[in-house]
Amino acid sequence: MEKIKVRLVRSLIGCTPQQRKCVAALGLRKIRQENELPKNESTLGQIAAVCHLVEVVE
Repeated sequence: MEKIKVRLVRSLIGCTPQQRKCVAALGLRKIRQENELPKNESTLGQIAAVCHLVEVVE
């Protein structure tokens, strides 16, 4: 299965609680922290919800 790397590049200050939960579900806590996740529909949906906060490297 393909994997993608997701990096948190912006702060969560001023975000909605739902966006904070999406970032936490992606396994990110601090700025510049990276996590490698499987490329599936649920992961891509979470990334789309917080696309202005994260950077994706395939």
